[in-house]
Amino acid sequence: MADRGIVLIERKHPPHGWALPGGFVDYGESLERAAVREAKEETSLDVELIEQFYSYSDPRRDPRHHTISTVFIATAGGEPRGADDAKRTQLFTENNLPSPIVFDHPQILGDYFHYKKTGERPKI
Repeated sequence: MADRGIVLIERKHPPHGWALPGGFVDYGESLERAAVREAKEETSLDVELIEQFYSYSDPRRDPRHHTISTVFIATAGGEPRGADDAKRTQLFTENNLPSPIVFDHPQILGDYFHYKKTGERPKI
């Protein structure tokens, strides 16, 4: 399948800006199931997880409170539509990213694009 880009959401709630789709894991839910559920809730897309990419845990990554994000690489089917916490969704490439991108998502996107080019994952 051709890589058409990466789906980002424009957030409805502060901090405002663009972000990777995501959310919180429900009690008793696996990371993988939460990733699929959150992607569907925010983008209306049916995703298939390909691989677990990396976990980001810097205490300063989210200004609201300390959160940990486990990032998955996935493919998706359907038409992206903003829903739940997303005002809208849009497909982007490395060369046309929107602004502002919130949280530490610029770092995550940079790590992802570097990985796609080199196969090198982020360093601990």
